[in-house]
Amino acid sequence: MRFTVYLAGQIHDNWREQFRSALNERGLPFDCVGPQEDHDLSDNVGESIVGEQPSKRWKDETASQVNNLRTRVLMARADVVVALFGGKYKQWNTAMDASLAIAMNKPVVIVRQTEHIHALKELSQRAQLTVETVEQAVEALAYIVR
Repeated sequence: MRFTVYLAGQIHDNWREQFRSALNERGLPFDCVGPQEDHDLSDNVGESIVGEQPSKRWKDETASQVNNLRTRVLMARADVVVALFGGKYKQWNTAMDASLAIAMNKPVVIVRQTEHIHALKELSQRAQLTVETVEQAVEALAYIVR
């Protein structure tokens, strides 16, 4: 049996590739999906579909609509959601994705550093598991199929 994991979180570094590699190295039966990792494509997708917008605000609005469609479809198909809250970037998208997953009754694993314990306490209480490293999240998924 194969499982699908939605990898929620910032798209500015290669944490997803590290996650995929760790799953593959262990031979774990998980396929990974997530937000569009091409930042320019993500920012411009609204205009590429519906046309040029009158301002940056509306450009962002239309891109958000298309990106939210993608998130909802892929998350609906996922068996579990891993939401990474890193330290470098603002984490609004991650919080939105984790909240959506909880509302969709998806199992959620939150990955957050110790400095985010207080800020994420409510989300952590709704998640099935909160860990501090990507490796711990991979280990939790490994336990599912052990």
